[in-house]
Amino acid sequence: MGDSAGESKLAGQFFDAAIGLLQQVRDGDSAEIAAAGAAIAEAVAGGNRLFAFGAGHSSLAAQDVVYRAGGLALMNLLVVPGVVGVDVMPATLGSALERVDGLAGAVLDSSPATAGDVLIIISLSGRNALPVEMAMNARALGLTVIGVTSVAYATETRSRHVSGTYLKDHCDIVLDSRIAVGDAELTHEGIEAPFAPASTVVTSALMQATLAAAAEDLVRRGIEPPLLRSGNVDGGHEWNGRVMTEYGDRIFYKH
Repeated sequence: MGDSAGESKLAGQFFDAAIGLLQQVRDGDSAEIAAAGAAIAEAVAGGNRLFAFGAGHSSLAAQDVVYRAGGLALMNLLVVPGVVGVDVMPATLGSALERVDGLAGAVLDSSPATAGDVLIIISLSGRNALPVEMAMNARALGLTVIGVTSVAYATETRSRHVSGTYLKDHCDIVLDSRIAVGDAELTHEGIEAPFAPASTVVTSALMQATLAAAAEDLVRRGIEPPLLRSGNVDGGHEWNGRVMTEYGDRIFYKH
């Protein structure tokens, strides 16, 4: 890719980096993605519930699969107040809350999550107290825990949880995003800090691939996946109304 007018060399490099990472997770995580899809399908088929959680920018990939056209209607966002994103002032408070012991337990105890449900926990580093404690407590409650994280952080950073462990150590299934420590794909002469993070692209792709695997598994079981349609296509609202009614006892974002 050249430097001709109207073309950015760095933009092209970012796309190349993101495509490379997507190929890595497609090839390297295929068995884990299939297993995660099967666990979700098992929960749907068995009358259980689905939850996704992420703090900070990891929350973006969780939100991306909740109340989504083309997505599973049963996926619920597990909300921890103050850590969903940059909606708190100052924004640094959200990062600080990720290191508070006891917060995850309090949230889980007051949530509808119960044994047999599936909880997807997204944390790029997997080193903060919140995702580690969330995974530990969820498994103690009998939930199936799917972790989406960069395993590299476990060898290149220190855990911030009292146990010294990481999210990956407390999951039934781990999807490795393979994002490098620091989450920035590009460097350039004259720019002091590395830039252009790809974790959102890759993590969201892992989530959508996992739900595609779940839909495939449900069809194999003879179950119509409870998917939502776009409200911007004819009949979409009626379709969604039927799905919401049929599965209303397992959908917590509509009340």
